[in-house]
Amino acid sequence: NNEKFLQEAKTWGQQEPVSPWIKNDTAGHYESYPFVNLGHHFMMQNDKEEFSGFYEKGLQLLAERGQNDPFFFGLPFLWCSNNLVAAAITQARLYREKTGNTAFAEMEAALRDWLFGCNPWGTAMICGLPGVEDSPMLPHSSYTVLLGGTTPGGLVDGPIDARRHKSQIGIALQNPDEYAAFNNGKAVYHDDIGDYATNEPTIDGTASLSFYLASLESDGRKMTQQNEKMKDEQGAVIRLNPNEKNIYLAFTADTQFEGGEHVLEVLEKHNIKSSFFFTGNFLRNPDFENIIRKIVDRGHYVGAHSDGHLLYCDWENRDSTLVSFEEFEIDLKSNFAELEKFGIKPIDTRWFMPPYEWYNRQIVDWSRNLGLEVVNFTPGTGTNADYTTPEMKNYKSSVKIYTNLLQFEQEQPNGLNGAILLIHPGTAAERTDKFYRILEDVIRHFSSRGYQFKSLKP
Repeated sequence: NNEKFLQEAKTWGQQEPVSPWIKNDTAGHYESYPFVNLGHHFMMQNDKEEFSGFYEKGLQLLAERGQNDPFFFGLPFLWCSNNLVAAAITQARLYREKTGNTAFAEMEAALRDWLFGCNPWGTAMICGLPGVEDSPMLPHSSYTVLLGGTTPGGLVDGPIDARRHKSQIGIALQNPDEYAAFNNGKAVYHDDIGDYATNEPTIDGTASLSFYLASLESDGRKMTQQNEKMKDEQGAVIRLNPNEKNIYLAFTADTQFEGGEHVLEVLEKHNIKSSFFFTGNFLRNPDFENIIRKIVDRGHYVGAHSDGHLLYCDWENRDSTLVSFEEFEIDLKSNFAELEKFGIKPIDTRWFMPPYEWYNRQIVDWSRNLGLEVVNFTPGTGTNADYTTPEMKNYKSSVKIYTNLLQFEQEQPNGLNGAILLIHPGTAAERTDKFYRILEDVIRHFSSRGYQFKSLKP
């Protein structure tokens, strides 16, 4: 039964608490293979304290041996030393994941980076590794002999003890040693097809490393999902993480803000932080000073909306930019000068919503050059139409806007996840049907559907 097998596994695991190559700091060629004891990892599910302790003892030995090494390298330079590196970082990661203990995280990072090029030879140990200046291009492989190329993705043997290297039979470099200046120490490495001891791709080492690299990819995917942003054709962010049920309310203002107090009351009532984008015109107006200070004091995000509410590009020919870079820069700097009067520094204002929410790729690029990221409402949400007045052909009543928003949420695969909803707290007097008056209805409805309302972060 399972209990019998578990007890047997525990008994055998206790026979070798620390992998021999770690315990003895040496081993014969491929002795103690595979070089990481995965049995301990699986046994942690049943006896976490004892078997995580076994991993910890081995890692502690490696850390003690490497603590005075500039590369934190405390492993023996055996033949296929890179296999040992792959084993060590795998053991360190599994230990960290199971226990939450980060005591060996620095060593893990150093050994990982050793394979990526942070070593005395300054070369990655993975053939053809993209994104690095140097990696094995002449591995000891029939593939290289016959086809004249490297073996992409293959982990080579790695550095070997200098004395052991000299004792190997048949090593004959085919080219001048490009690492000669670094091969006078205790270990030797050559990127040369004639050196089978240090530069031969190993199937087992590559396979072992694939687990660790896959785990890094998994970490990266999680981070990407957390920070995922959707952009429009011009390069502006129009939606944040579509995998999380967050809605981002955004309010803009230039010359009108009659609904500002109402909006603030609703946000305060529901303990919601939102994002406000103000022009220099708005910030200079003494009639709005008190409410601006309220917005800032309550911790809402406040960002730039241009200084003079300029039209950056043609309505019909969007690629036609109507301002020069100098005009654009001066206008934005003037906007920031007004923001600073309210204690808002440029470093706190990463997001920029252009005037009229109208821009092109050049404006987005110019903004990026100034350290800003252009953001805009999520197309299709329709709340931005709350500025329209009855005589306009594109007029939308508040009921129509709300109905469209509900329909949009139902029809989209991700609903309103990460959506940016633009609302104008100030509109023309001709529009008596103010959408901001039903802001609380919007908040209550979507909160009941599991959404959270958040502010854009600096």
